[in-house]
Amino acid sequence: MVPTRQTARVPVLLERRTRLPPDARSAGRARRILQEALRDLGDSDADLDIVDTAVLLASELCENAVLHAGTEFELALTATEDEVTVAVTDRGAGPLEQHLAQPRQRYGRAASHGRGLALVQRLATTWGTRHETDGRHVIWFSLARRPPAPATQAPPAPADGERVWTTAEQARWLLHVPPALVDRLEPVELVAELVRRLRELLDAQAASVEVDDGDGSGTRELVRDGPAQALRGPAVAVRLPMTPPLRGILRVVPRAGTASRSSGSADPDRTRDLAELIANRVAMAVESQWLRAVDERRRTWMTYLAESSELLGQSLDVDLAVAVVPQVVVPRLGRWCAVHLADDTGHLRLAALTHADENQLPELRAVLDPDRGTGLPAELRGTLAELVRDGTAPVRFAVPTDGIAVPLRARGGTIGALVVGRPDGRPHSPEDVVMVGDIARRAALSIHNAQSTAAHVAVSQALQQALLPRALPVVPGIDFAAEYLPSSSGSDVGGDFYDVLTVDPAHWLVSIGDVCGKGARAAARTGLVRDVLRVLVRDGRPLPRVIQMLNEVMIEAADPLQFCTLAAAMVSRRRPGGTDSAGLDVELVLAGHVQPVIVRAGGGAELIGTFGTAVGLVPTVRLECTTHRLAPGDTLLVYTDGVTERRRRREQFGPDRLLAVAGAAAGRSATQLVAAVREAVEEFSGDPLDDDVALLAVRATA
Repeated sequence: MVPTRQTARVPVLLERRTRLPPDARSAGRARRILQEALRDLGDSDADLDIVDTAVLLASELCENAVLHAGTEFELALTATEDEVTVAVTDRGAGPLEQHLAQPRQRYGRAASHGRGLALVQRLATTWGTRHETDGRHVIWFSLARRPPAPATQAPPAPADGERVWTTAEQARWLLHVPPALVDRLEPVELVAELVRRLRELLDAQAASVEVDDGDGSGTRELVRDGPAQALRGPAVAVRLPMTPPLRGILRVVPRAGTASRSSGSADPDRTRDLAELIANRVAMAVESQWLRAVDERRRTWMTYLAESSELLGQSLDVDLAVAVVPQVVVPRLGRWCAVHLADDTGHLRLAALTHADENQLPELRAVLDPDRGTGLPAELRGTLAELVRDGTAPVRFAVPTDGIAVPLRARGGTIGALVVGRPDGRPHSPEDVVMVGDIARRAALSIHNAQSTAAHVAVSQALQQALLPRALPVVPGIDFAAEYLPSSSGSDVGGDFYDVLTVDPAHWLVSIGDVCGKGARAAARTGLVRDVLRVLVRDGRPLPRVIQMLNEVMIEAADPLQFCTLAAAMVSRRRPGGTDSAGLDVELVLAGHVQPVIVRAGGGAELIGTFGTAVGLVPTVRLECTTHRLAPGDTLLVYTDGVTERRRRREQFGPDRLLAVAGAAAGRSATQLVAAVREAVEEFSGDPLDDDVALLAVRATA
């Protein structure tokens, strides 16, 4: 397997093969194995020189295998009468091999490594390198035992001891790393290679690079070459020239009491000069790694901020929006987090709190809640009051634990403060403070939007309630009941309404309608319909004429999209003294509205009324007034189309199902009839309401 110049006619005198682990002590074991094997090779001065040379060159190859291959390697020795051949086979491909195995190489993987193969090239008779298809890599050399014939004898070479390198050679060895190799190495690996070269050149006990990233985590050991205990001794320390906040030191521990192989002396000044020379290259690599880490952290923070914004913007409910904020902060930016919100008077209240350790929450709440326990510590109370009053920058505090407080500002005002305890095991770094401030801005905007939405919803719900009567009349002989189910409990105001107006002691206007659309415009049109209807009815006009005049008012608004369906009924007591004075008379006009239901006391239900034209669509409406009688126990039920058009997939609730439900409630009170219909509508479909539902019942009693 090992290339030699021997032929089949030259017998092999000696052959040894040994596998060694990738350990720093393996080179020493290899030297001892070769010395033992070659001890009986011969007693002549030439044979002794071959032994010493073979041991020297083999140790260099073994050190290279341990240093750069990092795998188990094999040492092979073959001796004949003509030559001694040594081969080192490793089974790895370290960064240096990857670079030097490129096709443009002339001498193999370690041709530019320096002293190792430089010695082989100068002292060996022949040498070479080979890559096997199974991934093994072989470096071999041969030493001739007999001088070649005069015709082929080369000029004698001078004795080649270890010569002293010039300053230029030392600088080149320290600093020259091929670009292709640099491209394949991580910055830390490049720093390790540079430190390894420095230590080899100086024959130092150990060398290391320590770096402080400026994030508050302190100094860390980036790379080390040599035993850790050696770094406890006297060292030459050189500061790495890096841009703040980065700081770093290159430490070299000289070998006490020995001479340097390359310089012949252990000169502290020379050690410092070479360390300062390589410090610039090391600093460049460290800064490159730091910038790469900063870029990676920036990408991580951008993802974190995007996800936080999505979480914070998912709810317009104030309590939910506030509760999400501490969950976003802990534990990435602190061990605990609290949100304090200010009311109109500037008083702070604890709105949300979380801790990485839930067992700490009761104690923490007692300290941070102004209205519980001992209240806020004086220092923190003053800090938060200052933030709410005019704070714009983060403020650090030390009680109950150290941390930072950031104002929650939105739309030019401060709505509270975000209080974050320190992360586990370290204070907040400048980067942490920036991120907390960024989260605070997003949280403040989310909370402010939720508060604005809550205020808008409160106004809308108040407006919705204002469009309905505060209470229904309480009249002997008549039982009124109503219920309204809005399709939205948010800021949308529905267009459905109902009303009962006492015209005089014997007449009541019962009306129910549905204005097209939702929101403020629909609410305004609903108020117009109800109020105009009330005014016109009080003047004593007939019901059809009242609705015609209402249509004229709506047409003048020139907004055909805001039309209204309306069912208006004038309910009257029967004149006393007649043959049948019990019960109620009903005059009914339908302006595009669904037909009401009369539920008879003895059972059964029927639809009544004649369809007419909705108001607000065309200048002239077609209306028909129908009259009906409610005997004692009979009930008139008016409703909006949200009842009959309630959907369950493709099926509608429909008028037939309404009649069945109403008929089943015959003989019950008006309130019980309304409740029965409402429950049937809700049970028909579990989906949220897609249209408002209004129900109004009028029952004639004894």
